[in-house]
Amino acid sequence: MSDATISVNPIKRALSRVDWGYLWYQVKKSPLTLGGGAVVLIVLFLVIFAPVFATHDPNAIDLRARLAAPSWDHFFGTDEVGRDLYSRILYGGRQSVAVGFFVVVVAGFIGTFIGAFAGLIGGRVDVVIMRLMDVVLSVPSLVLIMALAAALGPSLINAAIAIALVRIPVYVRISRGQTLLIREMSFVTAAETFKASKLHILRWHILPNILSPVMVQATLDLGSTILLASALSFIGLGAQQPTAEWGAMVATGRNYILDQWWYSAFPGFAILITATAFNLLGDGIRDILDPKQKAR
Repeated sequence: MSDATISVNPIKRALSRVDWGYLWYQVKKSPLTLGGGAVVLIVLFLVIFAPVFATHDPNAIDLRARLAAPSWDHFFGTDEVGRDLYSRILYGGRQSVAVGFFVVVVAGFIGTFIGAFAGLIGGRVDVVIMRLMDVVLSVPSLVLIMALAAALGPSLINAAIAIALVRIPVYVRISRGQTLLIREMSFVTAAETFKASKLHILRWHILPNILSPVMVQATLDLGSTILLASALSFIGLGAQQPTAEWGAMVATGRNYILDQWWYSAFPGFAILITATAFNLLGDGIRDILDPKQKAR
């Protein structure tokens, strides 16, 4: 094998196989996918440039404006100590979205590698790894996440670690199943005939060909991870005061829900629209990458 072939990045090889014209054609055919993608881009743009769009310091206390209703001075009202909710939601989006990407990157990377390795090696190694994954999957996910987050200590980063650890088996099962199919194909058999190492086969033949289902699962997990992180913050195992985070804001706002409805409503709506947008985008990507759909 030539040096030029070895130097090619496997991810670039996988991306080079994407039919971008077909991809754009399918996206245009699906209004929900297009809408979900547009909302995701808007959300990402707002949270990345939160300092530009925020009208107040998210942690600035103004007791004179305590629990003020939405107005031109405070678009979404204020909280119990006069902090601007609009600015806090923008900055809170940074926390929630960052947790989502952290979880899918960590769980996706580790789980994909372990699953591909188990599927390629087979034998006792595969059996041991999959039985461990079955043990983790046998416990209700939310219960296990709560237990891990409580054991690690209440903080947003510990909550993200707990979610990532529990989501790893999902990627292991997906990547292993795809690997079992790929390893029977002719190009893998040819590589084994020429005495290619397992690591070489894993890097250059297996991983580039199992990225599509992993990417779909990662996109879908972004929405569910944001919900899980918000839930942990809601019960006190995630973000702590004065950190701006959507779930923590909803939790505090429930104490004022009868008279100051905006306190919980706006961060709750932010969670709803962001999670829904990621789910719509993930569903659209799954349909686009479905071979049966492409054949039709």
